[in-house]
Amino acid sequence: MTFIVARIQNFLRLESSAGILLMIAAVLALVASNSPLVGYYTGLLSTPVEVQVGALEIAKPLILWINDGLMAIFFFLIGLEIKREILQGELSSFDKAALPIFAAVGGMAGPALVFIALNANSPESLNGWAIPAATDIAFALGVLMLLGSRVPVSLKIFLLAIAIIDDLGAIMIIALFYTADLSLMALGWAALGVASLVALNRMGVKTIAPYALIGTFIWVCVLKSGVHATLAGVVTALAVPIYGKTADSQSPLHKLEHGLHPWVAYGVLPVFAFANAGVSLSGVSLDDLLSPLPLGIAAGLFVGKQIGVFGATVLAVKAGIARRPEGASWMHLYGVACLTGIGFTMSLFIGTLAFDSAAQLDQVRLGVLLGSLMSALMGVAMLMMAGAEQRRTGASSVQLAS
Repeated sequence: MTFIVARIQNFLRLESSAGILLMIAAVLALVASNSPLVGYYTGLLSTPVEVQVGALEIAKPLILWINDGLMAIFFFLIGLEIKREILQGELSSFDKAALPIFAAVGGMAGPALVFIALNANSPESLNGWAIPAATDIAFALGVLMLLGSRVPVSLKIFLLAIAIIDDLGAIMIIALFYTADLSLMALGWAALGVASLVALNRMGVKTIAPYALIGTFIWVCVLKSGVHATLAGVVTALAVPIYGKTADSQSPLHKLEHGLHPWVAYGVLPVFAFANAGVSLSGVSLDDLLSPLPLGIAAGLFVGKQIGVFGATVLAVKAGIARRPEGASWMHLYGVACLTGIGFTMSLFIGTLAFDSAAQLDQVRLGVLLGSLMSALMGVAMLMMAGAEQRRTGASSVQLAS
């Protein structure tokens, strides 16, 4: 139990600093997009990169190598975290998982409904309904960690569990709704790779290298199939063994998760943020902000997430299905509900799948940045108020006792 608590604490510390780095990357992207550097910025992202082995060729601009390649590593890490949480962590029993599951489901439904309501008369924008349904785990936890001891540890674990379930939902949405025309031959080869992973797991292979090699093969097949390539990372992660050769040996899953986390937090996500957060603010007017697509995204993140997460949490607790996290007040939970509206990385990523045109992608970035910023500010304000109220209540209790 001590080992698990230590891992969670290390994870939270890592996510807090990663969240700050993400903010810096986003600001740099905005500066580059709104300065004389814009030509260098767009030129860098459109740089053609090709890899060819015999007849197999993968040729993409740099930004797609980031979105399809580097983000596959991010999704691989998410897959490892989901498997660990389900088998050993906060999602390993209904008693632990009930509240974050209800909160996460509400947090995906609420924003989608708000977006659809605001874009009902704009059919060209409706494909972006899932954009505000996502939560950026690094950003949200990073903001929460900035508040330090003013926030109960149980609340940080609660937000972590919501974000992981949210990521699982995002993976399912990408697989079901953002898949292009399929190549059955490529999917067949990918299925053969998945079968090989299952066979390795069933045979008790604990060495990481075979899983990595077959995972790379699956990534290439999925990339060519029309299914989004990042899903190959999740499938590969689910096959990685969670137990070592003996009770005392290191788990391959834990080893990979521990080794990859700094690279993803300090490398993959900031690079993705820098590549995708750049939006020109030149000539942006109130009419632009109030057009259906950016308004639907911003309102979905800021309003839909609050209503969905907090409403589902209240219902679950009042119905006796789950209990409030220890030491957390209702205002604390409302503050966390606000923080789940920080979509950023995942929302931007889904936006790149939903739309192709530069104009729509600029609107997506605008809506995501606005909704995420408002959610962060509101969440911090609510949590600071909750902490102040808790301190006042504690001080009053001490005075009465004395």
